[in-house]
Amino acid sequence: MCGVFGLVAHEPVNQMLYDGLQMLQHRGQDAAGIATLEGSTFHMHKGKGMVREVFRTRNMRDLSGQAGIGHVRYPTAGNAGSSAEAQPFYVSSPFGIVLAHNGNLTNTDELYQSVCDKHLRHVNTGSDSEVLLNVFAHELRREVGAAGNRLGIDHVFNAVAKLHKQVRGAYGVVALIAGYGLLAFRDPFGIRPLVLGKYGHSDGRTDWGVASESVVFNSLAFETVRDIAPGEAVFITLDGKLYSRQCAESPKLAPCLFEYVYFARPDSVMDGVSIYEARVKMGITLAEKVKQELDIDEIDVVMPIPDTSRPSAMELAHHLGKPYREGFIKNRYIGRTFIMPGQATRKKSVRQKLNPMDSEFKGKNILLVDDSIVRGTTSREIVEMAKAAGAKKVFFASAAPEVRYPNVYGIDMPTREELIANGRTAAEVAAEISADGCVFQDLAALENVVRQMNPAIESFDSSCFNGCYQTGGIDEAYLQRLSQSKSSGAAAFVRPSLIDHSIRVDDGAED
Repeated sequence: MCGVFGLVAHEPVNQMLYDGLQMLQHRGQDAAGIATLEGSTFHMHKGKGMVREVFRTRNMRDLSGQAGIGHVRYPTAGNAGSSAEAQPFYVSSPFGIVLAHNGNLTNTDELYQSVCDKHLRHVNTGSDSEVLLNVFAHELRREVGAAGNRLGIDHVFNAVAKLHKQVRGAYGVVALIAGYGLLAFRDPFGIRPLVLGKYGHSDGRTDWGVASESVVFNSLAFETVRDIAPGEAVFITLDGKLYSRQCAESPKLAPCLFEYVYFARPDSVMDGVSIYEARVKMGITLAEKVKQELDIDEIDVVMPIPDTSRPSAMELAHHLGKPYREGFIKNRYIGRTFIMPGQATRKKSVRQKLNPMDSEFKGKNILLVDDSIVRGTTSREIVEMAKAAGAKKVFFASAAPEVRYPNVYGIDMPTREELIANGRTAAEVAAEISADGCVFQDLAALENVVRQMNPAIESFDSSCFNGCYQTGGIDEAYLQRLSQSKSSGAAAFVRPSLIDHSIRVDDGAED
């Protein structure tokens, strides 16, 4: 679940890209990268770590140019330990292209065979994003070759249309074509988000940006224009002219439901839906479920697991008529445990991340509210901390339904064995996390909350809750292969992870 950001401006973009990526840091903490375009020359720096760790002053000075793209990585495919898989990726032909991708492809093996064995292109890493780049580059090469090597807007959009016909999965993409401009496009189901923004100068000139979340534009004083539609491509020339076209044959808006529950920042608006307002309303429907399944007279106080669940917990407490308290203090210098690689790291970081205040727990029956329960590691540790702090009983409520199925579109929960709710009832989950009761949101209620805020949303990717995969092609054999590759620590396909030296790429080392 990465974050992407692209800019075409009338001033240097390096600082704006850096600031924008910091606003997207919640979407990925494994690696970060920026590529800028100065005329027809790319400058790029990328490496492992958070934005503030990857970029130093000397790196920023080298990132000159008035157009650029940036990426924060959350590893879901390829080799998470390799700095070579930090994005953006680069190919030299045609023209020179750099690309960054948020999402996950589900037919990567098939695409790899096509671009490498059939079309003789070279893929340097195990990343599906590099495969995606090569699919696009090949189609663009065919378009411009037929036109005498002169690139036009139609050629770019035609290449995206042909890519849509080959690629399955979820993708929000930003790319730079050397000497021409910025391209952004979204998968035909709109599973991954992509937003268009602009900044109008007093002299009439316009800067344009494309980002994974609208909060980027708020921080830069840009105006959020609209969401890029499913299947749509947008191209912005280096002099600031914007073109757009629907490039998919049968687009359908079916955004990832988990974005609204957990991943997106609360101050973002995604596909016309305020994330904060959605989470508040999740608290109302969850309160009704709690009334049905728990004796609310037993509950003394409602507490959130900070920070994502706070809006839902506050509204739930209000609708139950119970006191709301902040019982856990969060150490903001510890990363989000859900996206930390490795079970041992996640478990250890929970107690570093949250500290209970004994006075809020002692002698009380507590209803803890979290955004979701995925592996159960965090939930179990939190329940144990609450009881150690003196709670008599600890009940647990999840603003999301039971996560029972693997996600194949960019969320790192691919094996059923990792999912605590898989094959278990709510009572059995409660026993597993040492809680005195456990309540999950109803899927229909959750979908209804979001759809009421934007009736144009036709359906959702709710695959991790119901096992229905929007793009098709996901069968039991596919899930078994994914589970085996994940458990063995291997990617779906493994290629040499070497840094591409065809352009200057720094490795993220400190000064």
